[in-house]
Parts: sequence; structure tokens; C-alpha cells
Amino acid sequence: MAGNGLFAEILDGDVYKYYSEGEWRSSTSGQSVAIVNPTTRKTAYKVQACTQEEVNKVIDAAKTAQKSWAKTPLWKRAELLHKAAAILKDNKAPIAECLTNEIAKPAKDSVTEAPDAKFLDLMKVVRSGDLVSYCAEEGVRILGEGKFLVSDSFPGNERTKYCLTSKMGFLDCSGDDPTGYWHASLPLQFKPNLISFDKIPLGVVLAIPPFNYPVNLAVSKIAPALIAGNSVVLKPPTQGAVSALHMVHCFHLAGFPKGLINCVTGKGSEIGDFLTMHPGVNCISFTGGDTGVAISKKAGMIPLQMELGGKDACIVLEDADLDLVAANIIKGGFSYSGQRCTAVKVVLVMESVADALVEKVNAKVAKLSVGRPEDDCDITPVVSESSANYIEGLVKDAKQKGAKFCQQYKRDGNLIWPLLLDNVRPDMRIAWEEPFGPVLPVIRISSVEEGIHHCNASNFGLQGCVFTRDINKAILIGDALETGTVQINSAPARGPDHFPFQGFKDSGIGSQGITNSINMMTKIKTTVINLPTPSYTMG
Repeated sequence: MAGNGLFAEILDGDVYKYYSEGEWRSSTSGQSVAIVNPTTRKTAYKVQACTQEEVNKVIDAAKTAQKSWAKTPLWKRAELLHKAAAILKDNKAPIAECLTNEIAKPAKDSVTEAPDAKFLDLMKVVRSGDLVSYCAEEGVRILGEGKFLVSDSFPGNERTKYCLTSKMGFLDCSGDDPTGYWHASLPLQFKPNLISFDKIPLGVVLAIPPFNYPVNLAVSKIAPALIAGNSVVLKPPTQGAVSALHMVHCFHLAGFPKGLINCVTGKGSEIGDFLTMHPGVNCISFTGGDTGVAISKKAGMIPLQMELGGKDACIVLEDADLDLVAANIIKGGFSYSGQRCTAVKVVLVMESVADALVEKVNAKVAKLSVGRPEDDCDITPVVSESSANYIEGLVKDAKQKGAKFCQQYKRDGNLIWPLLLDNVRPDMRIAWEEPFGPVLPVIRISSVEEGIHHCNASNFGLQGCVFTRDINKAILIGDALETGTVQINSAPARGPDHFPFQGFKDSGIGSQGITNSINMMTKIKTTVINLPTPSYTMG
């Protein structure tokens, strides 16, 4: 279980260690950060409170390790990633336990993020391990490609220049190679006279995942960074840090070079800005909330990949299959108690079918189980008391302004019972703000244009969904929505993990998904070969 057996070395007494230079270490600060169980509201775990000096050493080690890793051939990088994925899948019961204790994730969801957990009789090959393996394979494919341009394809030029992009270069390997660099870049059986090099890594990637997916959204940053030749410094969320530390140990056991993967824990007030503004960081991949906006203003001239939440709208037309809509509203709005960036967060339904839809959704809400994550309940406590208080503030505002409560509002500590709010108006906070909890507003609209306008008036633009039997209308509405993704006849969702995932406006910068992340974590270097006279290939 957590901190025992294979994972015993990551624990020092009752405090989990941080990971640096291939070793598990205790902080010289002598301090720790408590992780509170959302269900019991008591301390479940403790992690090291790293110092700024320790962060400096971690980043220095990462920079040194990256230089050697960049010379490691793609097939070797992929081999280690596949090994890490296998270890992850074979040793994930402790992570599932941590996810339940740290973030109140129901057991059935924990095993999806953390494979082979004790809660299932049948072992499953699931998302996080699969993501790492897929990333290894995709990286070998796309990073092994290069691009060749000739100068006479642009008006006014003869063919006197060859442009080799994606850091391609010609080299005669038949001669001496005193450094061993060039031959080390290829499998031993492959030493041609013409070598194509992979894209250039950025350097040190700072990966910051959110509390709700501390494992899956960590590996979605770590694996692309590693296959692209970068090193990684992981700063996990406080709630979810121990799950992430167990995951990092799986990479440690796979045998990655020392210093290549690092994980620091601590107080945001002490090391948060210090990390994101550190001159040794070459790229930041962040998933979270408003903190990302602050990071983007402070980070400087480095690539940023950010997903910062959304107010995902569900637009329901008159011809929609209401049973399908109701099922997707339940799945999209209430799974993991609504604590998902891609959760349905507002329903915009045509007035003529609103009564029928609300009735169907209410019937399904009544069947949702509420309680402890260990009992596999549908609705479990939200992550913290401050989150519960924020949600309650939105509910009180809606009540004061006349929203119709389809269920009685009920709260016990961090546990909030599912609530559907009908007749919500644009002057209510919950019409615009992201509750990140099991409370869903319904706004009745008189036209499609009204629904589009409300969606686009939001400062968010992550995802949206449209329910209709008319594919032409669906495409037109989807084109009009200012969101990174539009789902047709299904609730918003991130994934499968190789699909592009991006947000517009305050929902983020850049695009995720395995291929996009690999490309984002590399840069293009161009080599131009200049010929003394024009040369044209003959048949």
C-alpha cells in the first residue's frame, strides 16, 4: 500500500520525500506540508517543504542531465518510457489509495487514473500507463521526420540552397568519430552515411498538474517532455502530491538517468513564483485555474502550455434526443462531483423542451449516490473547505436572485449533494462562474443565437457541446462557438489523450494532446547548405 513495500524508500517517518538527482531526499527545512483528506478533514499525509536553495539544485541537476539525455537515441528514450508504463500498471494500487485519500476520487475513478488497483477484481490497462506508451511510440514517429526545402520553390531563386529543418544534417559516418556523439545517436545496427537528427529539445520543462488529475495530467506533461529530449521538474499540487510521488517512483524504477526527472513539493508562497520565474526553466506546462494567468505574466520569454478551466456550455435544440441529453448532462455535469475542467457547467436549452429535459435530469439526479469515495459513491466531497464555501456562495446568490431549486440544497462539511438550478438568469453569478462542484445551472433560451451569445460572452472558451439531430445545424453552431473544442451529441471531455485539447480566451494558451505536446516541447533549428552552382536532381 501507500509508502510500503516497493514504495518504502519514498517515506521518511510520516513525511514523504522529494525526488532529486535520482534520489529520494528530506528537505533541509525540517518542515512539512499537510495534506488534508477531504472526507475526514483530517491530515492524511505530509510532504517535504522544499527550500529555494533545494529548487536551485534540482534545476541545476536537471540542466546537466538534459544535455546527456538529448544525445540519447529515440529508440532508447522510448524503451525507458515503455518500461515506466509497465511498472506504473503493475504497481498502482498505492496510487489509487492515495487518490481516494487526497482528493476524494471514487475508487472506480481512481483505478481509471491508476491502473490495477485493489478495488477491481479484473486488472485493467488504463489511461495513464497507456498515455506513456502511446507517447513513446508517437515520439519515435514524429521526431524521426525531417523536412527538406529547395530555394527555387520561391520566385526569383535558382536551386543553390538546400534547407534542412527539424535539425537535419548531413554527416559522413564512415570516418572517425572521436567523441562517439554521432554513433551514440543511432541504434548500433544503423550507421548510414546520411544522418537525420531529431528536433531540438527546449531544455528543462516545469510540469505543474492540477489536483483533480495529479497522475494522468502529470504523465501527459512528463512523457512528451522526455521523448522530446527534455528533462523535467514536476511540481505537483498539494492535494494529489503523494499520488504524484508514487508515480514518479515508477519512473525512478524504470532506470532513467539521475537528474532527468525531479519532483519538488512545498509551500506555494515559498517556491511557487521561484519555480515559475526561475531562469533555468525553459518551458512551463501548467493545468489549473487563475494561477496560470499570473504565471503567464511572470514567466518571460519561454514557451507556455496552459489549460485554465472553462464554463463549458451544453446547448440543447428542440429536436435533440432528450434521453441522450439527460444522460450526458449527468455524466458531464456530476462525474467526480463536477470537479473537472471539461464538466458541463451550464445548460442552455430551448424553452419548448426545457420542462421535459429538466424532468428527465431530475429523475437521474435522484438516483446519484452520495457519500464516501471508498464506497464508490457518485458524489463525494469536494477537495477542500474553501472550495465548498465558494460553491455555497454561488448557490446562495442564485437563491437570492430567484433561481428554482430542483433539489433541496444540502451540505455536510465538504460534501455537497447534487443540485440542479432551473430558471437561472444571466445576472446570477453561477451563470458565468465555474463552480467546480456538483451544482448545475439551467438557462432557458428562446433562440439558438441567444445560446451562442451566452456561450461566447464568457471569458472562458475551453469546450462546448451541441445536441441536435440536424448535423448541419450542429456544424454551424459549432463553428460559431468560441471554444477550443465542440462536442456534437456528447458531453465535453478531454481525450482520448492523443486528441488535440486546447482552450480559447482565459481557458488557456497553446494546445495539448500527445502529438501537440511533443511538438510544443521542441524547437526547430534550420541548417542551410549553400552550393557554388545550381544543382537539379536528374531522373
